Amino acid sequence: MSKATTPMKPTERDYQLFVKPLVTEKTAKLGEANWYTFEVPLTATKPELKAAFQRLYSVDVIQVNTLIQKGKLRSVRGKVGRRSDRKKAFLKLKAGQTLDLTQGVK
Repeated sequence: MSKATTPMKPTERDYQLFVKPLVTEKTAKLGEANWYTFEVPLTATKPELKAAFQRLYSVDVIQVNTLIQKGKLRSVRGKVGRRSDRKKAFLKLKAGQTLDLTQGVK
């Protein structure tokens, strides 16, 4: 049996997976080591993220790490609320490949 390959054309779900890139001092430093950071939906899985990123940007992803940042309690004008949980995805690209996030998706 041959291994199924991912289709080359991005699907609608691929565009929904990457909510926004996270650009901070810490992620900029990680960018020097070929790591890119994005906010993703809580339901996203690592294999799904890897395949979607490769289809959208035509690059090779070596590793995907994810973390869930729990929402913290906030008090605004006497009312106590809670921020939503966030999921972050860290994607490492193959050596020699770069990504310009200002260009957007193809």
